[in-house]
Amino acid sequence: MHRLRTNSSTAEDLLIELDRDRSRAEPLHRQVAASIRESVRAGRLRHGASLPPSRTLAAGLGVSRGVVVEAYQQLVAEGYLTSRAGGYTQVALEPGTGPGPAPRTRAREAPPAVDFGYGHTDVSTFPRAAWLRSVRTVFAATPNERFAYLDGRGVPELHQALADYLNRVRGTSADPKDMVVCSGFGQGVSLLIQVLAARGARRLAVEDPSPDDDARPLAAAAGLDVVGIPVGPDGIRVGELEKADADAVVLTPSHQWPTGGVLSAAARARVIRWAQRRGALVIEDDYDAEYRYDRAPVGAIQGLAPDRVVYCGTASKTLVPGLRLGWMLVPPHLVDDVAQAKLLADRGSAVIDQLTFADFLGRGEFDRHLRRMRPVYRRRRDALLAALDTHLPELTPTGIAAGQHVVAWLPPDLDEAAVVAAAARRGVALRGVARYRLDPAGPGGLIFGYATLSERAIARGIAALARAVADVRAA
Repeated sequence: MHRLRTNSSTAEDLLIELDRDRSRAEPLHRQVAASIRESVRAGRLRHGASLPPSRTLAAGLGVSRGVVVEAYQQLVAEGYLTSRAGGYTQVALEPGTGPGPAPRTRAREAPPAVDFGYGHTDVSTFPRAAWLRSVRTVFAATPNERFAYLDGRGVPELHQALADYLNRVRGTSADPKDMVVCSGFGQGVSLLIQVLAARGARRLAVEDPSPDDDARPLAAAAGLDVVGIPVGPDGIRVGELEKADADAVVLTPSHQWPTGGVLSAAARARVIRWAQRRGALVIEDDYDAEYRYDRAPVGAIQGLAPDRVVYCGTASKTLVPGLRLGWMLVPPHLVDDVAQAKLLADRGSAVIDQLTFADFLGRGEFDRHLRRMRPVYRRRRDALLAALDTHLPELTPTGIAAGQHVVAWLPPDLDEAAVVAAAARRGVALRGVARYRLDPAGPGGLIFGYATLSERAIARGIAALARAVADVRAA
C-alpha cells in the first residue's frame, strides 16, 4: 500500500493498493486505475487536484511507466481525469458526479439577514500592516534559543510588555514573573480549575447569569459543584456570595456579562475580604474593559489583592479571537502549578505569536488600535440605542457604557423565547438572557452584539425585530 497526500507531485500523495500475486490479481494498470477511480468517487481526490507525473508515480509504486500511462489513459477516457500535453493530469469530476453513490451532504440553513450574535469582534479591522512589522522584527532580531521549547509561563518579553500595559491601563499590580500565557480565557480558566481541584477545592461560584461555555461546564467536568450567585444592577450580590461556601468565584466586575453592571468600590472591597477570610480565589475575567464610551476607566480588582485574585485577559475582543492569545496574572503561590498545567496541556502557546504581540505592545500599536476602534464601536452602539428608542421604546437597555453588546429587558407581556423565535423568522438572529441563567427565574431580556454590524444594518435589524414583536403580540 502506498499512502500519500493529495495534490502533490510525488507518489506518496496517493493511496494505491497493488496485489502482485499473479495467480489471482488483476493487471496492474487496472488496479492503479481502480484505486484512483475510487478516490475520486469518495472525494479523497477533489476536483482539480493534480496527480503525480506518470514517471514519478511509477517509480513510487515500483512498476513500469507504461502501467501508469495506461491507467491514466483509461481514466481520461472515462472522464475521471483530464490531461494535456506538457501539463499535469488532473481530476475532472466533482465528488459524487461519477458512477456510484454520491457523498452525503449536510443541508445548510440560510444565514440571517442581520445577526446580533454576541462575541463576533470585527476582525476586518485587524491592523495587518502593523502586525506584519512586528513579525518582521521578531524574525530579524530574536535569538535562536527563543524558538526552542520554553517553560509553561511563556516568553519573558511578553510577560514584561503585558505587565507594563496592564499596570498602566488596567490598574493591576502585575509582576512579570507571575504571568502565565495561555490560549484564551477558556484554557486559562480550565488550567485554574485543574489546579484548584487538585488542591482540594469543591465548589465554584459564578455570576447568574453568566457564560455557559467556559467555567461552568469545565468546573462540572472536574467534579466541582457550581453555584450561581444572583446579579443585580451593579454586578454580583456579594451578600449571596458570602453565604455560598465557595472556594473560588468567577467575576466580570468591570462589565458584568451579559448585564453590563459595574461592581462598586464597596462591593469589590467586600469580595476581597471574603476571599481573604476564606482563603478563596477570585478569578477576574476582564474581557472587554478597554472599550468604554460614557464612563471613566474602571480598574481591575487584581490591583487590590494580587495574592487572592487571578486576572485574566485576552486578545479576542481587542484584536481578533483567531490569535488564541490570553494571559493570566496568577498569585505567587499558584504560579508554578498553573504553569505546569499549561505545559502538560500543550507544551506552551506559540512562541512567534507571543513575541510578535510583545513587540506590537511595545511599539504602542495596541493602544493605537484601541483608540481607532472605540469611536467605531461607539457609533454602532449609538445606532443601536437610537433604533431601539425609535422602534421598540418599551425595551429597557442596560450595560450601554462599555463593551460590544447591550442587553435590553423586555416588558412583562413579552415572552423572551417567543420574541427570539419570531425574530429568527424575520431574518434577525439574537439570543435571550434566559439560556445563561442557572436560576430560570428572572426577567426576559435580549442580547444585542453590535461589533460587526454597520449602522444601517443595525437600524434594519431593529426595524425587523419590531415587526417580530408585533407578530408575537398579535399571536
